[in-house]
Amino acid sequence: MSNDHEHDHGEHHEPIDWREHGVKIIPGNALDPNTAQTPGMNRATAINHARAGAEKIWAGTVTIHANAKTGAHHHGDLESIIYVVKGKARMRWGENLEFVAEAGPGDFIFVPPFVPHQEINASRDETLECVLVRSGQEPVVVNLDIEPVEKPEEVLWKDPIHR
Repeated sequence: MSNDHEHDHGEHHEPIDWREHGVKIIPGNALDPNTAQTPGMNRATAINHARAGAEKIWAGTVTIHANAKTGAHHHGDLESIIYVVKGKARMRWGENLEFVAEAGPGDFIFVPPFVPHQEINASRDETLECVLVRSGQEPVVVNLDIEPVEKPEEVLWKDPIHR
């Protein structure tokens, strides 16, 4: 077994500038709101290719207004992880949105690829604040023609990326 690191492959390369290509800290007050927006919610990008050099993931925050609900949709082949910072999230999923679960502060929600789902702020008066991480950078949203169990009342959370 040689002492060469696998990524060296015995070739001599310029040393990597780790200051430029190493760890990145994105301050919470420096997130980028210039991303796809949805009525009833506010998204801000923390990590993507342009801001941090990420190749395979996207991360940011999402704030969902009180009582806002999405229509039924899925995110194609992307995996999503939602971390609830503040408030109460209700998720409905399944072919007819027949399954339901709630998550509160400190809870993680995993949404696998192609799962039909609806996101709901379960509170009528408290904002829902979450951190969102996706396995890709494209804002893929596929709207589904499923009658929601909980119909959006005041705010239907749909946006230009919901094709």
